[in-house]
Amino acid sequence: MMDAKRSPVVETRDLHKIYQLGSMQVNALNGVSVAVAPGEFVAVMGASGSGKSTFMNLIGCLDSPSSGSIFLEGQDVATMSRDELAAIRNKRIGFVFQGFNLLARTTALDNVALPMLYASVPPQERETRAREALVSVGLGERLHHRPTELSGGQQQRVAIARALVNQPSLILADEPTGNLDSASSKEIMQLFRGLNDSRGISIVLVTHEPDIAAWAKREITFRDGQIVNDKAVAA
Repeated sequence: MMDAKRSPVVETRDLHKIYQLGSMQVNALNGVSVAVAPGEFVAVMGASGSGKSTFMNLIGCLDSPSSGSIFLEGQDVATMSRDELAAIRNKRIGFVFQGFNLLARTTALDNVALPMLYASVPPQERETRAREALVSVGLGERLHHRPTELSGGQQQRVAIARALVNQPSLILADEPTGNLDSASSKEIMQLFRGLNDSRGISIVLVTHEPDIAAWAKREITFRDGQIVNDKAVAA
């Protein structure tokens, strides 16, 4: 095994995913090989049905490939138990979704602390780290607000703080600006870019919007379950 420090954060080799729909087989991914280096900010583009969301679910250990390999920091995901995969999802991957996925009756602070509860972090440390994460995304004055008391952009900032709180090696963001207006979308992308520039956090972001993808430093385009373009984005 390669030294984890020098390994890609995530790497796929000849990845295939086949879904059975009745008597029909759908090849959602058809031989995808790609590596994301530590500190990269990658936008994954493609039309609906291109395979980009399937790819995101697989590298996030939310689904299993039909064939091929996935390596997270040099570790073969296929060799991991269900409990090990759950630990990977909680501690080493931070997720940000289009719909925020916040608990409506819970404060921003408690929403952000939730992943640490699953990781058995002591209560005082949970509060300290959750507070620091919210401050880092500009919500130090909103710690005790519930999602209904926050704007869409602020809710997504809470979700980003929650993704950061276990200090993951990779953040996966699936259409994170899909429910936001253009001004809030710009603020969220500035936040992602700042986290990547200043802290070197690796980010893989799925979007169908070219202006959102332009914030990344590398753009991968899917079509019919394959990568058809992989290029650096002009600064």
